[in-house]
This record gives sequence, C-alpha cells and structure tokens, in this order.
Amino acid sequence: MAIPNASYSITVRLEVPADPNSVGRLTTAVGSTGGVVTALDVTESHPDRIVVDVTCAASDQAHADEITAALQSLEGVTIRKVSDRTFLLHLGGKIEVRSKVPLRTRDDLSMAYTPGVARVCLAIAEQPEDARRLTIKRNAVAVVTDGSAVLGLGNIGPAAALPVMEGKAALFKRFADIDAWPLCLDTQDVDEIVRTVQLIAPVFGGINLEDIAAPRCFEVERRLRDLLDIPVFHDDQHGTAIVVLAALTNALRVVGKSLSEVRIVMSGAGAAGSAVLRLLLTAGAKDVLMCDINGMVHLGRQNMDDNMQWLAEHTNAQGRTGTLREALVGADVFIGVSAPGILDGDDIATMAPRSIVFALANPEPEVDPAAARKHAAIVATGRSDEPNQINNVLAFPGVFRGLLDAGARDIDLEMEAVAAQALAGVLSEEQLNPSFIIPSVFDPEVHMAVADAVRRSIEERQG
Repeated sequence: MAIPNASYSITVRLEVPADPNSVGRLTTAVGSTGGVVTALDVTESHPDRIVVDVTCAASDQAHADEITAALQSLEGVTIRKVSDRTFLLHLGGKIEVRSKVPLRTRDDLSMAYTPGVARVCLAIAEQPEDARRLTIKRNAVAVVTDGSAVLGLGNIGPAAALPVMEGKAALFKRFADIDAWPLCLDTQDVDEIVRTVQLIAPVFGGINLEDIAAPRCFEVERRLRDLLDIPVFHDDQHGTAIVVLAALTNALRVVGKSLSEVRIVMSGAGAAGSAVLRLLLTAGAKDVLMCDINGMVHLGRQNMDDNMQWLAEHTNAQGRTGTLREALVGADVFIGVSAPGILDGDDIATMAPRSIVFALANPEPEVDPAAARKHAAIVATGRSDEPNQINNVLAFPGVFRGLLDAGARDIDLEMEAVAAQALAGVLSEEQLNPSFIIPSVFDPEVHMAVADAVRRSIEERQG
C-alpha cells in the first residue's frame, strides 16, 4: 500500500458515547487500517455523547473508504458526515481577483474609472510600451492549456484541466507575487491555440504554456515565440529542465564527477525529455544516450518526426542500438521522464560506481526508489514523500519574476542555464549530501535567487 498522504485526507464527523475510551477506540480503528490520524477535535459535547471530527490521511480512495468503514463498525458510533478535504479545498475555485486600489469615494471612482481613466488610455495609445508600466501587464502571466496532457491523467480536456491551472496560478502568487490567470482553451488545433493566445497577449507580460501534449506543444511554443514580444515558456519542458540541471549540478558535486565527463542515459523523448537534453547540452554535457519505448534513439531509425531527428543528431555519437537496459550498463547518470516501473534494482546495479538516478515519472517512478538506493549513490524522484524531489515549482515562479522585472521579450537556453545555476547555488557545500541536493520550495531564498539571476542576465544583455 502507498504511504498515506494529504491528497486523500478525509474528515469524518462522528457521534460517540461520552466515555473515556471513545476517542481511543476511534484512533485505534483508523490505525488498524494503516491510516494516520492528523487531527481530532470535539465539536459538540452533551451529557451522554460527544461529536468528534477525526481527520486522517489515507493512501487512496479505497483506503479512505476502508477507514470510514472501520469507524462505522464501532459499537455506539454514528457517522454524521464524511468530507474529502481535497475537494473541500477546491470548492468555488482556489483563486480570486481583488482590487489593489480603494474605491470608497467619488474621487476614487473618477481616477480609477471614468473620466480619469481616459487619460491613461490615451497615454498608452500614444506610447504602447507604457502598458507595462500602467496596467496589470507588468505583473501578469497567462497559464494556457488545451487539456491534452494534464499531469499523468492524459487528454482530459479544458474543463477538467482547470483545477490544475488554478493551482498553477496560486503557486505564481504564493512564491513570486505574480498575478496569473488560467486559460483553458476548448481546442486542440495548433492554429486556433496560437491565434487565441496571440489575441489575448496584450494583457500579459508572459505566457506559461501548460499540459499541452507533444509534439503539438513544440509547434505552439515555436510559433508563439516568433509572433509575440513577451516571453513564452512551456513549463513542462523548460521548468523541468531547469530543476533537473540544478539538481544534477549538485548531485555531481556530491559524487565528485563532472557534467562534461559523465555518460547520461535518458528515458523519455517527449516534451520534458527533449528540453532536459537541450539544456544539458547547453550546460556542457557531452555523452548522452536518449531512449524511448523503442530503445535507443539513433540516426537512421524509421518514422522519426522533426524533434526525434534533432534528438538523434545530438545524442548517441556511436550510433548504438538496443534497449534502455542495455544503454544503462556503465552509465553514470539516469534521468527518467517517461513511464513507471520500467527498471528494477538489478538494472541500477549495472551502472557505474557512484551513480545518480533521477526517476521522475509521477506518481510512480521508473524504478522503485528504495531498490535504486541499494546501488545508486543518489536517487531523486518527483514525489513529495521521497528525498530530493524534482519539482517545477522550484523554477517557474522565480523565472517569470525575473522576466517580468526586466521587461523581457523572450527567454532562451542561456537564461534557463543561469536560472539552474542560481537554483543549485542556493545550497552551500556544507548543506549538500546524498539526500539533499535540491532546496525546499519553501526556502525563501529559492525564488529570489532565481529571479535575481534571470533579471541580471537580461539586464547585462541589454547593456
């Protein structure tokens, strides 16, 4: 059974007899199922009974149902209500819009709206660049999706994607004080996506593309970057790449190896894998083998699209063929952004001494972390319940903060490499160890360091 976590947290409101043993029976019942009681509150008290809210973490929905059944089976216990805390958190959405200025008097209205606002409109009409200074554009990002590749859920469509995009907007605000709006488009046609984003772009200082399936995401990003004068950033690609490079930089410091000398094997040739590879090459990686479901990517392989052709041209200089397992023999680094359970501990054992394993498929990684740690010096995953979590939220808030503060018109691989270097540098040599190669997202220095590095990089270019 998976580890109980807050994602499947429930609060059960129960009526129980008012005797000293009642509460103990409740916690014992939850524990007998493998659940974890995280809070217990008495909400009502009567001479012969009490009403208790028991909050507990489960590992999945079936486990939550099992906990509820165990409580229900106790003699004298009546369940009044079961609340799924994750669904409660989402009721009515997770974000809102608030005015930054007071609207209490006629004078306030005259300046914020008509007639005073007309003066500002005319100033922008005369000098369009002033929109960055006089409107929300200076601090606004659009989070755009077509719902075609949402988390690990697949093509679930725009409405079902909205909770994720709301969450992304909330992260922007929490970690970088950026106002972000979720825009879930009811189309998966590249031309319509590009045209729609082009039409709404005047409102925003940056575009964050999210959960758009490959290869469509490559064309959407490329065309929008050509059309718009604001940064366009596909987080599934570039956010992942930045955090992977930062974590790998520190992991290599721990094991005493150099990026230019190690052999890297990657699994997953989609959006994230392609972006990780491009950034690794920019940072100095020399020897990379890219694998997908058909094995090692190599020149001459049949039915390759433009992206796969580029991957073949920039990896696997020896032209090797074969499986992922064969590629892994003797490798220093494994980076997986692919599928769960495709490797086991024996495969990791074939890697070079002091090897590094980044198994980033979510929620289940490419190899069991416990099995990998028996052979690898350092193991990282995308999971929050494992050490060394590789999480995009370490990158994108700070990256966009830096872009907006500098009034940037685009973003490129050099800026991404600067962001990765800044993120890696948050941890000192004294802090680094095999279980701590990347800082916590709640470290206040993280997003400031990334933002400052990106902003300085842009300002240096501008002279």
